[in-house]
Amino acid sequence: MNTTAAQPVIRTQRPRLAVLPALTLAIALLSSCDNSGQQRRAQPPVPVTAAKVVQKTVPVTFRAIGHVEAVATVAIKARIGGELQKAWFIEGQTVAKGATLFTIDPRQYEAALRLAEAQLSKDRALLEKAEADTRRYEGLVKQDFVTREQYDQITSTAASLRASVAADQANVDNARLQLAYCTITAPVEGRTGNLNVKLGNLVKADDTTPLVTVNQIRPIFATFSVPAQLLPQLTRHDGARIGVSASLPQNSGASEEGTLTFVDNAVDTATSTILLKATFANQDERLWPGQFVDVVVTLGEEANRIVAPAPAVQTSQQGQYVFVVKDDQTVDLRSVKVNRMDETEAVIDTGLKAGETVVTDGQLRLVPGAKVEIKAGLGNAEKQT
Repeated sequence: MNTTAAQPVIRTQRPRLAVLPALTLAIALLSSCDNSGQQRRAQPPVPVTAAKVVQKTVPVTFRAIGHVEAVATVAIKARIGGELQKAWFIEGQTVAKGATLFTIDPRQYEAALRLAEAQLSKDRALLEKAEADTRRYEGLVKQDFVTREQYDQITSTAASLRASVAADQANVDNARLQLAYCTITAPVEGRTGNLNVKLGNLVKADDTTPLVTVNQIRPIFATFSVPAQLLPQLTRHDGARIGVSASLPQNSGASEEGTLTFVDNAVDTATSTILLKATFANQDERLWPGQFVDVVVTLGEEANRIVAPAPAVQTSQQGQYVFVVKDDQTVDLRSVKVNRMDETEAVIDTGLKAGETVVTDGQLRLVPGAKVEIKAGLGNAEKQT
């Protein structure tokens, strides 16, 4: 009987995976994520201010910095020399056109006028006698009582005296003009400046230093330059009234309203800008020569434009955007395309609709999906068409 040795049975066991530690780690991670989500949900809403996006008619405008110029600046100078006797105005006073400003001592010019008038009277008397002699000699020469030579002498004397009378008349007119120059009047209505020559001083004709300067400031100009790219819009409105408003920087008062009256005929090649002038009535004399003003030119109006508050528009490396408040009081980051913008309003081409609510303050603490609490500034602007 054959017996075989019992062979030992070798059983191999697979290594057991560390299921319990892995499960524990997963549970811990899930618990951590759940705790962080609870913490995020537990964060208080971000306080912000907001306003409504509206649809309305908006003006087409552009802005520039300009400076004020007088319509006319006249340096008053003496046309003759003499002692300055009197000034008929107070420095800084507004004077009317034709008002007397100065009087120069007229005595020497009055004497010169009398002398010229006397010479004119003398030559007129001699001319009358010469003309009478001419008429008398004209008959005598026909009867051969005098020679032709004598007659020619008489006629030439009369002609010479006529020329002398004409010259005397010119001297009289010139003397009267010199005497009139003793009284200096205002050529334009305007405000006087500093009086450069005091009473009693001798003034010279056409001196380099004016006696006073008169600035016409009613109306008044505002001169400013704009980029040459705006020239097509300006020429499109050529002949039509283009409104312009001017306001003083850091002045809360109402702006002055005027019209565009001048567009230069050439573009400045150095700056690629074109010079414009606007005229303002300036009845209250709020605008003063030399001032800088903020100028707004209104070219027309555009209807049914989407308008958002300017503070709502933010800028990043990807472009301009706004935070839109949704119905659940969370915010969504929305890219927008801005057509133009000023200190208060932004005209939006794409990205917003009328009636949506946008955040106007507090954007620094916001991320997409954040919950917000609107504290103030929510406008109920009605939709305009």
